[in-house]
Amino acid sequence: MHYFTISDLAHEFDVSTRTIRYYEERGLLSPIRTESGQRLYTKKERAKLKLILRGKRFGFSLDEIHEMIALFDEDRTGKKQLEKTVEYGRRKLKEVDERIEDLLQLKAEMEALLSDFEKRLCEWEESGG
Repeated sequence: MHYFTISDLAHEFDVSTRTIRYYEERGLLSPIRTESGQRLYTKKERAKLKLILRGKRFGFSLDEIHEMIALFDEDRTGKKQLEKTVEYGRRKLKEVDERIEDLLQLKAEMEALLSDFEKRLCEWEESGG
């Protein structure tokens, strides 16, 4: 069986070893330990880390990620995990849509202010101010 060290995974996924240890502390990863205490990660643990990092990139909380991973362990078909992922994904997409709307509103306000400031500056310069 092929194992990965914490350094292997940190390098592969461009994260710190501290981050990986934190995920272990949170119960998201379960490496095996050698007699000397070195952490060794199986392909399954490597896949979990990949899912954790993907989940973080998409804005899921560690609790949400933990629940999705745990569901796969409960239901090896992956159906429950997919259902939960879809639920969380829809919620996250709604949040993204709301943020986009907020940013578009902010952009419109900034454009209006900028236009007003440019108009004032032009008027000021024309008046010889």
